[in-house]
Amino acid sequence: SARLARLSRSVTFSACHRLHSKSLSDEENLKLFGKCNNPNGHGHNYMIVTVRGEIDPVSGMVMNLTDLKEYMQEAIMDPLDHKNLDKDVPYFAEVVSTTENVAVFIWENLQQLLPVGILYKVKVYETDQNVVVYKGEETVAK
Repeated sequence: SARLARLSRSVTFSACHRLHSKSLSDEENLKLFGKCNNPNGHGHNYMIVTVRGEIDPVSGMVMNLTDLKEYMQEAIMDPLDHKNLDKDVPYFAEVVSTTENVAVFIWENLQQLLPVGILYKVKVYETDQNVVVYKGEETVAK
């Protein structure tokens, strides 16, 4: 019988952003986001990607790590590394650049590149204490 395994790879990208919602006033943004609403922004280093699949009986791998590295370069590093998320990444022009939304952005980019159904989770470390895990889940309309 086939064995199922999860394979994770870490990359670190540096990016800055400002937590600010266009739907809120400056005062409301400051109250909600505090120092993270600084007009000059602030920086972070982020992230881990996990894929899941059957271990190939011939190669012994879920996925070739070289391929995963290339996909992560294209989906994460190229668009995000050393960028101002709010100014340099079109996705965040209308979406608040929270860590949750960074995880969704990465998930959506990787989904376009990886074999269907293999992406298991995106884990984004904003700091050692603050971590977001996104598995592509959506809520049903209420």
